Formats: sequence, structure tokens, C-alpha cells
Amino acid sequence: MSVSVRIPTILRTYTGGDSEVSANGATLAEVLDDLDGSFSGIKGRILDESGALRRFVNVYVDNDDVRFLDNLDTPTPDGTQISVIPAVAGG
Repeated sequence: MSVSVRIPTILRTYTGGDSEVSANGATLAEVLDDLDGSFSGIKGRILDESGALRRFVNVYVDNDDVRFLDNLDTPTPDGTQISVIPAVAGG
């Protein structure tokens, strides 16, 4: 399944400056594995040491936050848009 992944500015050093890249996988976990195969180290910036999404990184499949879906098991059908968005804090 080919999907499009939007990359935030802070992670574009891994993608050679590209703001959007393609990846393959039937689930979010598979997409992240494929991304890491093409852009070594990017997965470690999205997932923590235990393999869960980092606390301050939000991932959306289409317009839905994966934390309210199936997390890393969220299906990613062909043509899906995935967005990686760092959380912003402050006041």
C-alpha cells in the first residue's frame, strides 16, 4: 500500500529536506518501518524506546489521531495521507 507521509520541518533533515515522502505498509507500524528503511533514524524520532509513539509527537492517518484509532496498528490503505506533527506547548 503506497501512502503519502507529511514530514514536519524538524524531521526534514532525515528526508533531505522533503516535506512529503512516499512509503509502503498496510499499517502505521509497517509504514514507519518502511520510512526508516529509506530515511535511517526517522522512526526513532517518532517512537520512543519501548516502541510507542513519543509523548509529544502526534500522528494522523487522514484526519484522525491514531491514538484514538488503533495506534500503530491503524490501517493505512493505498492513497492514505499520514501527517507527523510535533506537539506544541507553551502559553
